[in-house]
Amino acid sequence: MPCTTLLVGKAASNDNSTMIARTDDGHFDVKKMIVVEPDKQPRKYKSVISHLEIELPDNPMRYTSCPSVDPKNGIWAATGINAANVGMTATETITSNPRVLAADPLVEYMKATKKGQKDMIGGIGEEDIVVLVLPYIKSAREGVIRLGELLEKYGTYESNGIAFNDVNEVWWLETIGGHHWMARRIKDDEVVLAPNQFGMDRFDFDDAYGAQKENMCSKDLKEFMEEYCLNLNKGEEFNPRYAFGSRSDSDHVYNTPRAWFMGRYLAPESYTWDGENAQFKPESDNIPWSLKPDKKVTVEDVKYLLSSYYQGTDYNPYSSHDTGKRGMYRSIGINRTGVTSICQIRDNVPSEISGVEWIMFGSNAFNAAVPVYANVHSMPKYLSNVTLNTSTENLYWSTRLIGALVDPVYAKGIQEIERYQEAVPTEGRRIMLKYDKEMIKTGDYSLTAKANDEIIDMVKNKTTETLNKILLIASNNMKNGYNRADN
Repeated sequence: MPCTTLLVGKAASNDNSTMIARTDDGHFDVKKMIVVEPDKQPRKYKSVISHLEIELPDNPMRYTSCPSVDPKNGIWAATGINAANVGMTATETITSNPRVLAADPLVEYMKATKKGQKDMIGGIGEEDIVVLVLPYIKSAREGVIRLGELLEKYGTYESNGIAFNDVNEVWWLETIGGHHWMARRIKDDEVVLAPNQFGMDRFDFDDAYGAQKENMCSKDLKEFMEEYCLNLNKGEEFNPRYAFGSRSDSDHVYNTPRAWFMGRYLAPESYTWDGENAQFKPESDNIPWSLKPDKKVTVEDVKYLLSSYYQGTDYNPYSSHDTGKRGMYRSIGINRTGVTSICQIRDNVPSEISGVEWIMFGSNAFNAAVPVYANVHSMPKYLSNVTLNTSTENLYWSTRLIGALVDPVYAKGIQEIERYQEAVPTEGRRIMLKYDKEMIKTGDYSLTAKANDEIIDMVKNKTTETLNKILLIASNNMKNGYNRADN
């Protein structure tokens, strides 16, 4: 999936929470949000795409999930938070290069072409990874370890980045070829910008082969790199982006501009992003993978960045004047997003209410961030009861409709969208603060379900109101809107 990921360490956030966020940019994939109880978790998993069968442990935990409504291509759980307050998002499709892929080929499913031959079973991929990992891990570090073991054993058929967070740590893993991988713990005071490219620009092999405080990798990664002459660094400091990543013309249109926009927003004072003397430009290959933001980062900041389309720059596709550069770079808030989530693990509340998932369906440019408690046994029907048929009875289709209607009348409708995008998280936060206090006072943490119901009732009302307004604006601007006075 061509997605965008943003990771926030706990000291970089305004409330000391960790956050991992990703847009799941499929091709208008119909998505829902559910809770998977242990008795619903498979004990033998079979991948649709790769035909791989894997025996799973018999002790899964409950977890939230955003699977595809149409099961024809598999589950594609995308993101979630489990009962141990571990968040996961998978996967960010990343880039590689021929040197890596030749040395360690991707493990792709191949159907037999001759009589007597057997099909060649593929490895694991985005379809599978959340289901195979999230129900069995009690920390972000354990997520890296479990996924690393699966990659080394079964391989993967695609290049991916995967994020994990718990109350203290955020980890990021990137695959290298079919069976290799490396992972880093995000520094507490930093954020990570990941736009569909192999991103890590530094790695400590001594730590990875030793204490593993902030670095982990496949067991033979250093030897693999040396055997196939993958190290392109001239000095002693190792930059894995040179060895395992890409540097193509398409990156400069599709990928690096997104990192530039996020960095420009998060650290406008620490670096120069604009002008002839800019340290980093939209097509720079050396934009930092991680950086210290100039101010504390909020959920609203993350939502804004994952919704952005180069506002305030010459590249804004909705700009009223043509700069000659309008729409030349791939936006972050793209039209075909299925679901976006921000997995937030808070440390200023009891563990029973620590996990909050901010959920968004459809194009982020026109949707709103909805907070729900993860520690529940089911999600409200407005999130979970989604079919392949268009309906205003669920959030997925309602926000898809809003986006499609407002896009051609952007200048006239964007004010209503901005009101909607501010009202939903404001009221959502207000309700959540109320229930936080009540649950802390009473110790009755089963109120998470009641809180989610109240939040979603509010969201349904505000979404319907916004849809009504946008529909009227779009109707008034139809091309066949003539009056007799038009003669």
